[in-house]
Amino acid sequence: MKIYVIGTGLIGGSLALGAKDFYENAKIYGIDSNENHLKEAMNLGIIDGVAVFEDLTDADYVILSVPVDVALLFLPKVLDIIPDSATVFDVGSTKTPICEAVINHPKRRNFIAAHPIAGTEFSGPSAAIKGLFQGKTNIICEVEKTTFKLQEKALDLFKSMGMRIRYMDPKSHDKHIAYVSHLSHISSFMLGKTVINKEKDEQDIFDMAGSGFESTVRLAKSSPAMWTPIFKQNNKEVVKTLEEYISNLSKFKELLENEDYDAIFNEMQSVNKIKEILNGMNVKK
Repeated sequence: MKIYVIGTGLIGGSLALGAKDFYENAKIYGIDSNENHLKEAMNLGIIDGVAVFEDLTDADYVILSVPVDVALLFLPKVLDIIPDSATVFDVGSTKTPICEAVINHPKRRNFIAAHPIAGTEFSGPSAAIKGLFQGKTNIICEVEKTTFKLQEKALDLFKSMGMRIRYMDPKSHDKHIAYVSHLSHISSFMLGKTVINKEKDEQDIFDMAGSGFESTVRLAKSSPAMWTPIFKQNNKEVVKTLEEYISNLSKFKELLENEDYDAIFNEMQSVNKIKEILNGMNVKK
């Protein structure tokens, strides 16, 4: 079993660790433009060797874990090289562009458009976590376009890592993920910006920051190199979610200006039901 991981950071590295558990005799090779990442992944035991694209001719699996704009360039190239028996899957947070990029490729049947919804705000091989995907949802799009035997092969690997599988069309995926992931990151980045700008004048502000602020702004530590292409590819859906979010913020501001605290209480109480929704999600996991 030869597994090639293109992009040896948090997600690619964590998938490599999971694959090692499932395929005990597998050899895992890393491909990465960052030589330091390759050295670090080797030292941490995430990969067994370093490879180049030309080596993909003997691949059993190829895991494409790179920023979504790079994935659009790499995926056709990977499919051109791999043998007919290989399974290729990506892990990108946008699915419509990647599916469209290979819609007419002769080896489209070898590709699985996947999005494991897991991760942290950290990046690089040192951020890789064994067991990262336990209980996490993996969205798979256009599964019917993948050869059934390769579907089964990939699903066995995903399930061995504890993933829950959901099937969705690419456009629905991009619409829903804009709300629960992309908007969350924008909110965190802009909250961080607001506080940083204020901190220039008030040095004590971070001394007063508690766990609530820390947890809310956590995502602002995420990689801009990864998130800018995501916002670009999912521009229309992200703009729609921002319009709704900004509208809700404006209404809340108006309630404060009008000192309508009964309405503010009712607004917050109506959103409290999110606890039940999230608890239900945790039970399902």
